[in-house]
Amino acid sequence: MKFTSVITCPHCGHRKEETMPNDACQFFYECEGCKVVLRPKPGDCCVFCSYGTEKCPSKQNK
Repeated sequence: MKFTSVITCPHCGHRKEETMPNDACQFFYECEGCKVVLRPKPGDCCVFCSYGTEKCPSKQNK
């Protein structure tokens, strides 16, 4: 199981490696590049599933 993921902002392209919470989904993420607050895409449980290189730990288990 992986606990880090690189989030890419769809607005400005800023990328950053982040540690994912292993006990909950993360619904909001503020981009350090453009300050836009990202939210999950419809059908995704968290910002890592929508914009990260790895799915969140709860989805990796399935």
